[in-house]
Amino acid sequence: MTMAAAIESRVTETRAKAKTTRIANVEIFRDMAAAEQTWRGFEGPDSVLTSYQRFDLLASWHNHIGMQTGVEPLIVVARDAQSEPLMLLPLGVQRKSSATVAGFLGDKHITFNMPICRRDFLATATRGDIDTILDALRAPDVAIDALAFERQPRQWQNLPNPLALLPTQVSVNGCPLMPIEVNAPPTSLISNSFRRRLKSKEKKLQALSGYRYLKAETDADIKRLLDAFFVIKPQRMALQKLPNVFADPGVEEFVRRACHAKLPDGGHAIEIHSLVCDEEVIAIYAGVADGDRFSMMFNTYTLSAHAHFSPGLILMRHIVDRYAALNYTAIDLGIGSDDYKRLFCKSDEPIFDSFIGLNARGRMTASGLSAMAHLKRLVKQTPALMKAAQSIRGSLNR
Repeated sequence: MTMAAAIESRVTETRAKAKTTRIANVEIFRDMAAAEQTWRGFEGPDSVLTSYQRFDLLASWHNHIGMQTGVEPLIVVARDAQSEPLMLLPLGVQRKSSATVAGFLGDKHITFNMPICRRDFLATATRGDIDTILDALRAPDVAIDALAFERQPRQWQNLPNPLALLPTQVSVNGCPLMPIEVNAPPTSLISNSFRRRLKSKEKKLQALSGYRYLKAETDADIKRLLDAFFVIKPQRMALQKLPNVFADPGVEEFVRRACHAKLPDGGHAIEIHSLVCDEEVIAIYAGVADGDRFSMMFNTYTLSAHAHFSPGLILMRHIVDRYAALNYTAIDLGIGSDDYKRLFCKSDEPIFDSFIGLNARGRMTASGLSAMAHLKRLVKQTPALMKAAQSIRGSLNR
C-alpha cells in the first residue's frame, strides 16, 4: 500500500447517538489496496460473509470491470471503542443521472450482497448501529446522495443480515435454493426416479474416451475449461436470442482472473466443475463455495450431439452429491427461475433490496430506483408482460 493510499483513508468520528451502538468510529477507504489488510482480516472463522464478498473476487471484478464502468471504491469499516473492526461494507460509487449512488461492488455479476461482519456483532447488531454508519455516509466530504443495496439475503449461516433493519422491498428475482440437511440421504435431494434417468443418460457418455467428472484444480485444467466456455457460451446465447453479456468489456478477463485466484484454504475464488472427455468439454458449471454453501454463477454445455444426453443435469447431480458429502448446508443456482433449476431446487432464498436517500436529491433518486425495481418485478411476475418483454428482447438481438 502506498503512503498516498494510506493518507486517502479517512476516519470519520460519528456523533453521539440516542440509540445504543457499539460503533465508535467509521473508517472509509477510497482505494481497494488500502482496505486489503483489514478486509482479509475479516475472511476468517470469526466473521460471517458470503463468498461473493471475498477480497480476491471483488478486486478482480473492480480491476477488470469496475474501473472501466466508472465505479470508484468506497470501503466502509465500522470499528468499536478499541478500534477493532465490526463490519465492512464493500461499496462502489457511481453517477446515475444527476445523483451519486453507492451500492455493493460487483454489480450484476454478483448474486448476493451482504456486509462482512464479525460473528458476535452480527448476532446483536441494532438499527442504531446501522444509523451510525448512515450518518458517516451523509458527511458532505463523502459526497453520496443515495444507497442502492440490492440482492441481499435476509440471513446467512442462520444469522440475520443487519441491513434488513432498513426499509426493504422484495428483489426483482428470486434465487432457487436447495437446503441440505446434515447426513441427508441422497434420495432426499434427488429422487430415485430422477437419478435412474440421469444414470441411464450418463451411460451413453461413459462410453467416450476419457469421460469423467472434473473439478478444476490446476491452471491447465482451468484454462482448458474456460477456453471452451468462451467458445460455446456465445453460441448458446445466440441460439436463445440473448445478448452475449460475456462479451462486455472486461468480463472475460474478470472471470479468468477470479477462476485462477487461489484462496488461503487452497480453493479458488470461482470454482469450475465439468464433464469432460478426451474429445471435448461437455458441460461446465462454475460458482463460489465457502465450506457451507455452493452458489452457481455461470454454466454452459456442448453444442455437439452429446448435448442430447442432458450433460448439464448430469453434472448438477455430481455437484449435489459432492457438496452433500462435504456436509454443505445449501446449494443455490443463481438468480432466475429457469426450468432446469426447479428440477433440483424446490424453494427460494428470500432476497431483498433497500434504496435509501441520504439527502433531498438522494431521496428522489432512491424513490425512482425503488419504483423501477417494483416495475421490473411486476413484469417478471406477470406472464403476459414477461412474454412481451422476451419478444422485444429477442427482436433486438437478431
